[in-house]
Amino acid sequence: MNPLAQSLNETIQKESPHVYEMLSELGKQIYFPKVGILSQSAEAKAKAKKFNATIGTALENGQPMHLKVIQDTLSAYNPKDIYEYAPPAGKPELRTAWRSKMIEENPSLQGKNLGNPIVTNALTHGLSIVADLFAGPGDAVIIPDKNWENYELTFGIRRGAELVYYPLYTEDRLFNAAALRDALLAQKGKGKAIVVLNFPNNPTGYTPGPEEGRAIVAAIKEAAEAGINVVAVTDDAYFGLFFEDSLHESLAGQLAGLHPRVLSVKIDGATKEEYVWGFRVGFITYVGQSDATLAALEQKTIGIIRGTISSGPHPSQTFVLHALQSPDFKAQKQEKFDIMKGRANRVKALLDTGKFDQAWDYYPFNSGYFMCLKLKTVDAETLRLHLLDKYGVGTIALGETDLRVAFSCIEEANIDELFETIYQGVLDLQNVAAK
Repeated sequence: MNPLAQSLNETIQKESPHVYEMLSELGKQIYFPKVGILSQSAEAKAKAKKFNATIGTALENGQPMHLKVIQDTLSAYNPKDIYEYAPPAGKPELRTAWRSKMIEENPSLQGKNLGNPIVTNALTHGLSIVADLFAGPGDAVIIPDKNWENYELTFGIRRGAELVYYPLYTEDRLFNAAALRDALLAQKGKGKAIVVLNFPNNPTGYTPGPEEGRAIVAAIKEAAEAGINVVAVTDDAYFGLFFEDSLHESLAGQLAGLHPRVLSVKIDGATKEEYVWGFRVGFITYVGQSDATLAALEQKTIGIIRGTISSGPHPSQTFVLHALQSPDFKAQKQEKFDIMKGRANRVKALLDTGKFDQAWDYYPFNSGYFMCLKLKTVDAETLRLHLLDKYGVGTIALGETDLRVAFSCIEEANIDELFETIYQGVLDLQNVAAK
């Protein structure tokens, strides 16, 4: 094992022995090179005042070389803020700004030992880093039965972990914290579990209420007290889009410092929060550990980044930082929030008329981008194809009964027509079946 990796492991083992036990074999082996191209280039950048012939970029007239056809479209930005490599951990000013934003929007993080957010190539990359550091063959990754399908690829296919499912809702249409608890306690023999908490949920658009949130935290604490090391990952992809009286904070704060056997990891990003899907700017933040443990986890994380993508794109990090620093940022974001809330409210008002009750129920939703219909009389995939082929309407089929509808991309004025069309599609298939 590389001495740097060994040193990081010794730090984590001393400071947070249960966190050390959570590391995968790759997590134990990984490190960020202290002596190499990047470190030597950083040293040269500080001291090589005459000629700096260290890093693989090109300079011209004292600034990064660039094509005029590109710079003409980016003239508001200094070439040094878009063409140079960003550090593997991300643009320092952006990391600082995002940390401040997180604390402001999540009061429960205040006073908690909070690592500096590390920039990822959006949220999937952040989840992939968690998988690399903490998941190995046979490790349990606990997620609800209604989930984002990429978890299977990220944790199961890539890392060989076992996906453990529990029902998202109780019969009372609330978050099923008891089922989460049971799934966690079932891992006592393994002594370890990774829990992914995705709120607002994809695909249902559900965020638990405060009482449900406390039950989730209690379930994780009970598992820790039973001797299970829990990597508690909050996938906050749709953070901030809370339209009703649900939790309006990430659970990362409540999970921080909950128990020595619990590691709180927050995954979030500008992707959905700031409506910049193609920018691919996300963050991974470790919460509630000692300074030494946080520093060691950061080094391992940027080691993963260095060994995979090397660093994230600099231009999009600059664009996001510019937005966060703008005096117009909050007002413009509120404007978009109001539009999204209006769409969600219109969907719920329409479905609550009872007009479509013979065709479907809908799962509780109060946030995010999506909602899910539970079809009563037709197969979801059959309906999806029929809507696409006959009406030019796209939806997502999930299993036999569930149809996901993204109200995020439908203008409020078109929502009634959308659901009327889906309903007509159900009637079409019922008529065919009756013949």
